[in-house]
Amino acid sequence: MLLTLPDILSQEDLRKVHQALTKAPWTDGGESAGTQARAVKNNLQLPHDCAAAQTIRAHVLRGLDSSPRFFSAVLPLKVFTPRINRYAGETNAYGNHIDNAVRVLPGGQRVRTDVSCTVFLNDPTDYDGGELVVADTYGEHSVKLPAGHAVIYPGTSLHQVKPVTRGERLACFFWVQSMVRSDEHRRILFDLDMNLLALRQRHGETAESTALTGTYHNLLRQWADT
Repeated sequence: MLLTLPDILSQEDLRKVHQALTKAPWTDGGESAGTQARAVKNNLQLPHDCAAAQTIRAHVLRGLDSSPRFFSAVLPLKVFTPRINRYAGETNAYGNHIDNAVRVLPGGQRVRTDVSCTVFLNDPTDYDGGELVVADTYGEHSVKLPAGHAVIYPGTSLHQVKPVTRGERLACFFWVQSMVRSDEHRRILFDLDMNLLALRQRHGETAESTALTGTYHNLLRQWADT
């Protein structure tokens, strides 16, 4: 399931993010890539523990925590520490690749990368190119969102970032291990949850909505791994 999440970061969040980025100590993004990905990865990243990365990461995680749509779609169990990257000039693209199935946190805890997420940190008018292109059985989907918006997609997806030919593209990216491993099951649960919400808003609580809520939780109970 590929899904956009509007306004994960507020305008005030973005102001603080851009302030933090004025002193960003960018390094070679290839240092955090696997052997295969390194051959096609050409961007810059912030060091994991630098002040700018910590500030931006805190804003992104708070935004995600306050997003019911993110929780409903992802059903997060573990979140890999968000990272920040930059595409511009000579370091301007990331070719087709599939992310590693498991990432390791600094403390040694493993995170299965069920869901990939990108939060855009600057507006599309700031740069040309730089589209995130995600491939699935229906073809390729090109994503380029306003600052503060996010996109989630299955970690199993072949994807790339097209070359940035003008300006710079700034983003925060990370992976989530979901309580529900199957993308198909997550999609069923998300659709059911969103339609239940719409029914409640239209008709209030009814016997039918209560019964369907039970169906949702019974499916979640069957599929979730906590």
